[in-house]
Amino acid sequence: MEAYFDNAATTKVFPEVKDLVVKLMEEDYGNPSSLHQKGLDAGHYIKETKEILAKEWKVDSKEIVLTSGGTESNNLALIGAALANKRSGNRIITSKVEHASVSSTMAFLESLGFEVVYLNVDHQGIVDLEQLEQEVNEETILVSVMYVNNEIGAVEPIQKIAEIIKEKNPKTLFHVDAIQAFGKYHIYPKRMGIDLMSVSGHKIHGPKGTGALFIKNRTKVKPIIYGGGQQDGMRSGTENVPGFAGFGLATKMVYEDLEARTVRMRAVKDRLTERLKALPDVYINEGEAPHILSVSFVGVRSEVMLHALEERQIYVSSGSACSSNKPAVSHVLSSIGLQKDRLESTIRFSFSAENTVEQADYAADVIEEILPVYRKYVRKK
Repeated sequence: MEAYFDNAATTKVFPEVKDLVVKLMEEDYGNPSSLHQKGLDAGHYIKETKEILAKEWKVDSKEIVLTSGGTESNNLALIGAALANKRSGNRIITSKVEHASVSSTMAFLESLGFEVVYLNVDHQGIVDLEQLEQEVNEETILVSVMYVNNEIGAVEPIQKIAEIIKEKNPKTLFHVDAIQAFGKYHIYPKRMGIDLMSVSGHKIHGPKGTGALFIKNRTKVKPIIYGGGQQDGMRSGTENVPGFAGFGLATKMVYEDLEARTVRMRAVKDRLTERLKALPDVYINEGEAPHILSVSFVGVRSEVMLHALEERQIYVSSGSACSSNKPAVSHVLSSIGLQKDRLESTIRFSFSAENTVEQADYAADVIEEILPVYRKYVRKK
């Protein structure tokens, strides 16, 4: 049996999405900037994808910029907003558990002279709201906090965060990296107090190299890519029409039966959690998201466990696969206070609605079998 439990890294493209992408590559292959019919046909798909996202988010399609994925969306939101609003202040706030596409961008902004404040989190990865309230001041131009943590599945209180920010400084912009929340929750950015929001297509069974950024009307953001002025000048470059069309279709498909899909993911997570909690020296790093399960197998290094499971066709991650394929101590696990023996032995299982309870049982059976063997080997060594 094969069990692909690395869906937070990427998902398998829906067959319908694949077929649409191929169709556009072979038939509707025009450049959307061209004035002839082929160009107009291609432009229709871009318009449709923005309308699908706008309908789901309850926003205007003009407030959506299509991008190459979550990293570009985060970069455009953070760099673009910081540069556009630097006359209003120099202070930016984020958390200590953000994805590298946010934390690395923050480091870049610091090199430009911006002051970046990093919020602490508790043992579950939830940001310190009292610290947030203390840190927001008249110089704060931007706050960025992720919706769902990509390593442990912590779900941040986004609406409460927005309320604190706007009460302290109504002019402060609030950016949310919603890449792991998109396709798992209904998200309404305007109702939730979000000014900028990033999502990615390949986390929801869409093509890699696709994503979007919501930019609330009248929010000042400078482009970071210049050229032919596509997408109202916010993101120049010939659009990835096949990818964007596939992204739109994947969004539509996921949200048509979101509740049922979430129930299936939760059932797989709960079964695997129940089985693993019964094993000795196995610890669950709690997170509320329905599709992410972080587990520490004390006594066996993460990379060893990952490859042992791979031999049985069980595919997992030892951290954020989006950051690098090189193992390193997780800043997220360090920030929630895990001891060294758990830091070095944590595996992330992440699920989609295509996973089954039978796969969870298979994985649990394999782990129950191999765990004592590898621990015995480590002790001997």
